[in-house]
Amino acid sequence: MIWRDQEPVQGLTKEGEKTSYILTECLRESEPHSITLYVELACNGLFGAGQGSMIAAPDPNRKYTLQKAELVVFNRDVQELLTDFEMLVDLVKVLGEGEQRGYQALFTVNEMVNLCDPANPSSYSSAQDLAKKFFSQRNGQSQHVVHAMGHCHIDSAWLWPYEETIRKCARSWVTAVRLMEKNPEFIFTCSQAQQFQWVKNWYPGLFSQIQHFMQKGQFVPVGGTWVEMDGNLPSGESMIRQFLEGQNFFKTEFGQYCKEFWLPDTFGYSAQFPQIMRGCGISCFLTQKLSWNLVNTFPHSTFFWEGIDGSQVLTHFPPGNSYEMKGKVEDLINTVKNNKDKGRANHSAVLFGFGDGGGGPTQLMLDRLQRVQDSDGLPRVHMSSPDQLFSEIQASSSLLCTWSGELFLELHNGTYTTQAKIKLGNRQCEALLHDVEVASCLALCQAAGFSYPTKELQKLWRLLLLNQFHDVIPGSCIEMVVEDALEYYKEIQQTGSGLLRTACNALRSSPLFGVGSSTAVFNTLPWERNEVIALAEDGAQTKLALVKASCVGVAPVTEIAEPVSAVSVTVQADGSVLMENGLLRAVLDKMGRLVSLLLVQTNREAISDGCFGNQFVLFDDVPLYWDAWDVMDYHLQTRKPVVDVTRPAEVTSSGGLRGSVIFSLRIREKSSITQEVILDASCPYVKFKTQVHWAEAHKFLKVEFPVQVRSPNATYEIQFGHLQRPTHRNTSWDWARFEVWGHKWADLSEHGFGVALLNDCKYGYSVHQNVMTLSLLRAPKAPDANADMGHHEFTYAVMPHAGSFQDASVIQHAYNLNFPLHLIPDVSIAHPWSAFTLNSSAVILETVKHAEGRKNALVVRLYESHGGSVAAVLSTSLPVLGAWHCDLLEQPDPTHPAALSGRDISLSFKPFQIISLLLQLH
Repeated sequence: MIWRDQEPVQGLTKEGEKTSYILTECLRESEPHSITLYVELACNGLFGAGQGSMIAAPDPNRKYTLQKAELVVFNRDVQELLTDFEMLVDLVKVLGEGEQRGYQALFTVNEMVNLCDPANPSSYSSAQDLAKKFFSQRNGQSQHVVHAMGHCHIDSAWLWPYEETIRKCARSWVTAVRLMEKNPEFIFTCSQAQQFQWVKNWYPGLFSQIQHFMQKGQFVPVGGTWVEMDGNLPSGESMIRQFLEGQNFFKTEFGQYCKEFWLPDTFGYSAQFPQIMRGCGISCFLTQKLSWNLVNTFPHSTFFWEGIDGSQVLTHFPPGNSYEMKGKVEDLINTVKNNKDKGRANHSAVLFGFGDGGGGPTQLMLDRLQRVQDSDGLPRVHMSSPDQLFSEIQASSSLLCTWSGELFLELHNGTYTTQAKIKLGNRQCEALLHDVEVASCLALCQAAGFSYPTKELQKLWRLLLLNQFHDVIPGSCIEMVVEDALEYYKEIQQTGSGLLRTACNALRSSPLFGVGSSTAVFNTLPWERNEVIALAEDGAQTKLALVKASCVGVAPVTEIAEPVSAVSVTVQADGSVLMENGLLRAVLDKMGRLVSLLLVQTNREAISDGCFGNQFVLFDDVPLYWDAWDVMDYHLQTRKPVVDVTRPAEVTSSGGLRGSVIFSLRIREKSSITQEVILDASCPYVKFKTQVHWAEAHKFLKVEFPVQVRSPNATYEIQFGHLQRPTHRNTSWDWARFEVWGHKWADLSEHGFGVALLNDCKYGYSVHQNVMTLSLLRAPKAPDANADMGHHEFTYAVMPHAGSFQDASVIQHAYNLNFPLHLIPDVSIAHPWSAFTLNSSAVILETVKHAEGRKNALVVRLYESHGGSVAAVLSTSLPVLGAWHCDLLEQPDPTHPAALSGRDISLSFKPFQIISLLLQLH
């Protein structure tokens, strides 16, 4: 980076073609003949400092040397002539001599060589005249139109840490500003509010220049999100907060919301994106990553994408299959040739500029594109903005096709599992921030003098959203980034836990409670829960209690002598262990495997005959190149069951409120598993509390449950809903889904019976035929040589059920596993109290938060989870004056007040619909 007069003025990079800084266009006698420059150098390349390959782990001993810095006089005429030659020669190469236009280019460039004498600069102009004549020959009216937009995709962290990204943004964007000064037609698109915030904090002078060129329409903020997040792993609420934080930032700093969602590089796209986009004022979407599909070619470039609720967004994949083109002939020809919607769409985007590691456009790229704005044989080139592109597409969109459901990337499916501690941190922090918001809202309504922690929560949310960047939460980043991410999770957990305690303490002083020595239980979920919880007692062992917790509220912890059916755990004659609680009857062998899992109510066996549930299996995991990213289908041929017992199953709690069995296995020489199998009273699932010491290289650990269920499809939870994927491999599209993502649960059901897998921090699944598999740990070595090494703790559960998973409340039980009940000690509470109740099990109250920028107002967010239309009533005991429907940016619709009658709000849902309400309090 070059600094002049205490401001950054230009980025320099060898790989990015930015090798010079112009001191002056023309030095006059009256101007100073001496200036002072400072050059800031970083010891890394565009993509970090890997050893051996781009994605190798960084080499801490790698050295860089500045060998030469020259003061030179630049000959613009030579550069112009070279650019003419380059573009013409590329036309010959790409179109070929057999094409009329290709041969004309060859003829023209040959004539230029004949005319041009390198030793005689006066000959250059006549050669340039030939090029100008060629490029000025116009296209016909039917020619494809390319909307060229400068772009500089900067990964917020990847092969470099977050701090280096701050410098990358400054180096790249100040260079773009210099180009804007010289090229008033140049338009530069730039996403990620977080990166703007970094530049505003660290480079305020540059940020002011960006605001200036934004007002001129040259520097165009796009995307509307805090970062370009992963499209699979963040929760639904996290995805909304990406837009809420991003759009509010763009509105505050630049005076406008973004109209398009911009996510060029991510590893899949949730089927709830269209509804979330529409709720955030966005109707257009640009990406290109599906061009990386390993098995099937995606059939469209420009189309309508329909989500699981029926919402549609206009979607465009730049047909050049890149977000870092260079303005070359090849880019333009590929854009026309690869357009899969010829006849339906005649406009495409070309995003030009060095990317991933930053850099952005160069003057050379602009010069290339300027020559071929309207040149016969090539598409018409317009320097354009996303708004102009989508307006043109929309104007002729009547013939476009529609793609319904998820956009599944057939690659990078190892990212559902890599860096397990990041996955755990994300899930736990999402749950914690949810609970802090619920508790703080209740305290705001019930405790006089309580102040809602708006600023603290915004800071924590922004840290969480940053870690959801599409190379961080997937685990495809270097060790330095992992260390930063885990520190951010630690900060969220420490500060968030403090905020939760503060809110609960405020509730203790509210009229709900009296002074006393008993304990209350606080439930942040919108249904009653009967659960066994641990009560801490001074100087004694932990005591268990079966509690009934009110929905979104508090209840006394009352002593229940015995549950309806106590848990019993007994050792059988053959050494196996029988666990029963009246709902389930499970038999474990000495290795901790489920020999049998019986649903008592229907006398239905869940485990397949002669098979074992909870069977750990190990696979060789050596992808072709993208180590942390990919798991290849051929890994399935290397399955090895884990069978080396180091501690046979033994009973650690023989029953009552909780029964438990513990065992240990050796995975390989240096890796081991210890697992506690837990069955609680009144609980319809068996929990597997797991500890793994992991010291493997290129191995993949999973756990299998072969079940007595036959169905062509399995169901997986996604954001605000669920979807089905095939359990067979009939077609190449089915086969490509051999490893898929899901959130808190997956279910395999036939009519009348099914089995669900629940988890507290895992995202990778496979259900093939009748075998349900949860992916647990990987061991890639690039770009982090120590990925996942060490100690891991996680919990999953298996839940057989009668009827459908909807009727069996699988969704609710998966929430229960992820959102623990909270104890409020030293209080007296006479009666249970609920802030909100719902009369439909299909509707989930996902979020209760303080409204953005309003006093005494809450936002509640609900969604229909079963996949059907339903009427529901939300009842509240909070002092609500009025209620309005609002969008996901919390802007109320004054024409659409909610049907409030007393303390009941009547709502009508379509399948998987998200509804947000703005509640004004007294």
